[in-house]
Amino acid sequence: MIVRRNLLRIGAAAAVLPAPAIAQAWPSRTIKIVCTYPPGGLTDIFARAYGEYISSKVGQPVVVENKTGAAGAIGAELVKQSAPDGYTLMFTNSTTMVQNKVLFKKLPYDPDKDFVLVSWHDTGHLPTVVHKDVPATNMAELAAWAKGRKVSFATYGIGSYAHIVIETLNKNHGFNIEAVHYRGEGAMWPDVMSGAVQGASGSYASSLPTLQTGNARMVAVPTLKRMKKMPDVPTFFEQGLKDRAFQVRGWVGCAAPAGTPNEIVQKLSALMVEGGKTERVQKILDQFGIDEAAQDAAYFRKVLDEEGPVSIEVIKSLNIEPQ
Repeated sequence: MIVRRNLLRIGAAAAVLPAPAIAQAWPSRTIKIVCTYPPGGLTDIFARAYGEYISSKVGQPVVVENKTGAAGAIGAELVKQSAPDGYTLMFTNSTTMVQNKVLFKKLPYDPDKDFVLVSWHDTGHLPTVVHKDVPATNMAELAAWAKGRKVSFATYGIGSYAHIVIETLNKNHGFNIEAVHYRGEGAMWPDVMSGAVQGASGSYASSLPTLQTGNARMVAVPTLKRMKKMPDVPTFFEQGLKDRAFQVRGWVGCAAPAGTPNEIVQKLSALMVEGGKTERVQKILDQFGIDEAAQDAAYFRKVLDEEGPVSIEVIKSLNIEPQ
C-alpha cells in the first residue's frame, strides 16, 4: 500500500510537468504565424519581419500564412483552434481584437478568452488621402467639393479605422461618402490611384506609392500630433474635427492560442521587443512613419483595457449595423 501511494504521488507530480517541459523544449520545429490580412499591408510586413528575427534567434523556421476574410475572423478562428504549444501565432489588428465585438452579431472566436497576448505594434498615423482630381487640400475644401456629389472612399475592411473615418464624417460633418470595402490595403490603393474611388485612409507607407505618382494628396492625419514625415499636413483636430474617432490609435497585435505556456509567451514577447530594435525593423518603422517599435504583452494588455472601450464606444455611436 505504501508503495502504491508513493507511485500515485509520483504520477500526480508527473501530471503537472508537461507544460514546463514543453516550454523548456520549445521550439523544436517550425513556428507558424497566421496573418489575418493579405500580403502587402503593414500587418503582413510586421509578421514577416518579426518572424524572421524570431527564426534567427531560436534556430527554427518561421513561416507566415495569410488567412484573410471577415475582418480577420477567419484567421482568428484558425488560431483559436490551434494547439496552445507555442507553434502557432497570430498577427492581426484592432479590428479583429476589438471592433469585431460590435461589428458582428456572432463571432467564431472570443477576442477576450481565446487568445493570450504576446506583443503590441504601433501602426503610426493613418492619413486620409484624396485622388488628384478632387480639388481639396484640407477637410473644409473636401466638404465643400463633396456636397451634393456621389463620393466613394476605400476601406481595408468593415469596422477598420478607414471605415470609422467615413462613418464619422457622414454622421457628424455632413458628408455622404459611400464606403467601398477591400480585403486589406494592398487591394485598395490601386483604385485610389486610378480614381475608381475618390479617397481612402490607411498607412503612410502603403499610400506612399500613390502619393509619389502625384495621383493623390493627403488632407488630414489622425491623433493629436502631426506626422514627422509630413509636418505640413494638419491633423483632423487642428482642422476643427475633434471627434474621438480621429484620435484612436491604430495597431497590429501578436497573440497566441489561450493556454499557451506562459514561459513561451514571455520569451516570444521579449523576442518581439528585441526585434523592434533591429536595423530591418527600424527601417520599416521609418518607411511607415512610425515612431514606436514593438511593446511587450503587458503594454498590449494596457492598450486593450484603456483604449479598447473607446473604440467600441465610437463604433456603437456610429450605428453601424452588425453583420
